[in-house]
Amino acid sequence: QVQLVESGGGLVQAGGSLRLSCAASGIIFSSYAMGWFRQAPGKEREFVAVISRSGGTTYYGDSVKGRFTISRDNAKNTVYLQMNSLKPEDTAVYYCAAKFFVIGTPADDYKYWGQGTQVTVSS
Repeated sequence: QVQLVESGGGLVQAGGSLRLSCAASGIIFSSYAMGWFRQAPGKEREFVAVISRSGGTTYYGDSVKGRFTISRDNAKNTVYLQMNSLKPEDTAVYYCAAKFFVIGTPADDYKYWGQGTQVTVSS
């Protein structure tokens, strides 16, 4: 049974930082590109970041470039999202997702999804 479990969300003031984690089980973690997406109330799901299987390639959404960093530890089957300089518009539920083999950004290409973790940024 595949499980992706996010953690690390919470309430933070604007300008602050949070680090999200996503622990995977039931898959060969190193065979999957891992992505982060987010969805705010009343808005469509948005691509945030993706990292290749080895960690050597990353892509970011325009709204988070320069502020967020995605990383992974294949020995721990975990992907991280370091979020700095947070803004109120970053408030959303953040989801991690797994895409087999090839790195990519469309959400529809991701096979497995976590349950999400809430991030709230106060002004």
